[in-house]
Amino acid sequence: MAKPKAVYFCQNCGAQAAKWVGKCASCGEWNTYVEEVVHKETKNQRLKLFGQGGEKGHNTPILLQEIGLQDYPRIAVPGKELARVLGGGIVPGSLVLFGGEPGVGKSTLMLQLALRLKNLKVLYVSGEESEQQIKMRAERIGVTTESCFILQETNTQSIFAQIAKIQPQLVIVDSIQTLYTDFADSSPGSVSQVRECAAEFLRFAKESNTPVFMIGHITKDGSLAGPKVLEHMVDTVLLFEGDRNHVYRLLRAAKNRFGNTNELGIYEMQGEGLREVLNPSEILITQREHKVSGVAIAATMEGNRPLLIETQALVSTAAYGTPQRSSTGFELRRLSMLLAVLEKRCGFQLGIKDVFINIAGGLKVEDTGIDLAIVCAVLSSNQDAPLPLDLCFAAELGLTGEIRPVSHIEQRISEAAKLGFKRIVISENNLKGVKPQQHKIKIHAVTGIGEVFALLFSPS
Repeated sequence: MAKPKAVYFCQNCGAQAAKWVGKCASCGEWNTYVEEVVHKETKNQRLKLFGQGGEKGHNTPILLQEIGLQDYPRIAVPGKELARVLGGGIVPGSLVLFGGEPGVGKSTLMLQLALRLKNLKVLYVSGEESEQQIKMRAERIGVTTESCFILQETNTQSIFAQIAKIQPQLVIVDSIQTLYTDFADSSPGSVSQVRECAAEFLRFAKESNTPVFMIGHITKDGSLAGPKVLEHMVDTVLLFEGDRNHVYRLLRAAKNRFGNTNELGIYEMQGEGLREVLNPSEILITQREHKVSGVAIAATMEGNRPLLIETQALVSTAAYGTPQRSSTGFELRRLSMLLAVLEKRCGFQLGIKDVFINIAGGLKVEDTGIDLAIVCAVLSSNQDAPLPLDLCFAAELGLTGEIRPVSHIEQRISEAAKLGFKRIVISENNLKGVKPQQHKIKIHAVTGIGEVFALLFSPS
């Protein structure tokens, strides 16, 4: 065993320094360096992790034309949502980092995956819950299998010893922050421990061609806990988002070496686990029989997936003198900009009124294509004039009051027509790539916010 060495790591970005410094030179944060003692292991000790004893041959340079391609078929995943986000299935030998806030359903989704892969031998490594707790969750999910092994262990050397005995075809680790390795003397969850444990699972996945899913914690600012190098090491980074007070969860891919990062999966949290939402537009739109002011339907895009969502607005007189601006699911700064455009370009006196915005379903939308729906909901509430139930919007609003085009307009129009909407308001510039005769929906093409106001609230 080599002599221990004391080094300092930044808890925010994972940068290393020989001595303590107040401000990190990499990320600029203050007072984030902590002292950790690490041991440099020998080569033979590392090779024993995966049951290898001898010296491995050194790689030599190969011409690109001489490299042969091996076609590894993806492992089929039960359900369409996870398969869509992964790019079609699980790639053998891939390392996937799965992050999310506490209580959002990370462990539930991974356990459902382990139980429903009936043709694969799966090892579920738990460092946070006991076998009894996992058994209770499995009973609640209601899925049984004879090929899922549960291991309660936090030491990576013991985990790899059990892996050598069982020879699983898929390994799930819950979570990487709870594991520790004998080759680092710091506590579990520290920068060096997380990095070393992830590096061991990365080598195991690549050498054995076994896919590994690692659940990761989320910090208070919404980023993945641990060193930033952890996200660079893995092949795929999945983020599970959602509010615990709402039932819907969004699965996104922040990084994917084997697929598109624009895909989105939607789940609904129920008592028996997570259920896939195959047609979320029907659920996110409230089925109303009577018109209500302050409600507008927006055709938005989440990645490559069109969604129709309900935007709600409430405009009232400021009760305490100072007008309030509140937004749930929509950026507050952009709301202030839209209200300024309405006041400057259209003459609406909204500066003395309270304005509240809500995106139904607990979703957080960053697509600027819902600008027009937000504005129309505000105007509807301000005028106390309900909008037609068969009308939806898909356009961005500029600072000069012009209606700007948005991307994927064909998909937005098709989704609106599929759900039974009769009319949609878009930018006139979007008509260049649209064939109105192919859609069973009337398209209103406008150029400015004044035309939209005349279309919605004119006496005719």
